[in-house]
Amino acid sequence: MTTKLTEEEMRRALFGEPEAHAVVTPSHVQDTASETVIPDPTGVVKKKNLSRTFTPRLRVTLRVGSEFEGKMHEFIHEADTISSLVAEQDAIKIAKKKFRFVEVISVKSM
Repeated sequence: MTTKLTEEEMRRALFGEPEAHAVVTPSHVQDTASETVIPDPTGVVKKKNLSRTFTPRLRVTLRVGSEFEGKMHEFIHEADTISSLVAEQDAIKIAKKKFRFVEVISVKSM
């Protein structure tokens, strides 16, 4: 076996036989181009508006105040979520904007 290979033989060994790229122009090119169909924009499918029969709601009751051991007020927050933890965190976040001291009394479903 010879150790000296030509460049052509190395390419064939690495990449395989080159495929013949014959340019074939079919005689019916005009026919295929005329068959192209462009969809009309008027036939766009609109999303259906689903009516929600049940929205999960939780009522969070907080006791809030601005003074330590001072007068406390009741603060009620309604959250549209199933998670009581998320509802509680949202209520505390909103209450902290106005009041300094916040205490959670209850989280009930409505």
